[in-house]
Amino acid sequence: MSQPSKPEQVQQIHGSSLPMALLLEADPSTSLIERYRDTPHAWCIRDQQHIVAAAILQRNNAQDWELMNMAVLPSHQGQGLGHTLLSAVIDYVRQQGGQTLFVGTGTIGYPLFFYQRAGFRIVAIEPDYFLHHYDEALFEDGLQHKDRLILSFPLN
Repeated sequence: MSQPSKPEQVQQIHGSSLPMALLLEADPSTSLIERYRDTPHAWCIRDQQHIVAAAILQRNNAQDWELMNMAVLPSHQGQGLGHTLLSAVIDYVRQQGGQTLFVGTGTIGYPLFFYQRAGFRIVAIEPDYFLHHYDEALFEDGLQHKDRLILSFPLN
């Protein structure tokens, strides 16, 4: 009996090379993804030749970066790939002289817990963000996403 393959290490690639289906796991808006996808600040983890985890960063200014998208295929979740990817992204931002990494997420659900466990802290609330920026209502655990939380991670 063969064992499942172990995913490869984190690799920096161009954001346009990331599969849209994977990015939609974290952000269900193709139009919003297209706004930030064309960047060299993107990373992936492959399982053989298939990309199974991805992250996209955006530099806001000399000190501040934003994690625009981070997704792991459902079939590969629970294996620590998200933590591996986030660690690589944080290391990169530090190497670039970044002081703070920001991420926006909903007020409910696993992503909020994931980022808080990693050391991110809530610094702002954007009321009605999901109502204004998405064509369809987004639900998680039976609750509608309305407000977006902005979390920060200090890098110094």
